Amino acid sequence: MCSCRHETRISGGPAVLWVGFRKDGLTWTGPGGEPMWYATWPTLRRGFCPRCGTHLVSLADDSDMIMVTGFSLDDRSGTDPVGHSYRDEAVPWITITLAPDPQLSAAPSQ
Repeated sequence: MCSCRHETRISGGPAVLWVGFRKDGLTWTGPGGEPMWYATWPTLRRGFCPRCGTHLVSLADDSDMIMVTGFSLDDRSGTDPVGHSYRDEAVPWITITLAPDPQLSAAPSQ
């Protein structure tokens, strides 16, 4: 897991909903077209709306997946969270019940 403080503060908010799609199956349909890309790491690009600057996507060079901010989607059905990153750094006033940690769930039983 990356320990870079920048990565945990990417949104400026207490949480971000990311939805993963295969790159070859994603089509840009909005009025702004494809996002404007900005390299935020040597192997990572972030896409922003060319009209308003909203952060929309994250794309690692070696990945077949593109991560889209969930609330930028017109249809958010099927976007229920399946995991949470940096849960140990959540602000104390977030009182939602978190899904089980995927890394702990995958650990072998003793």
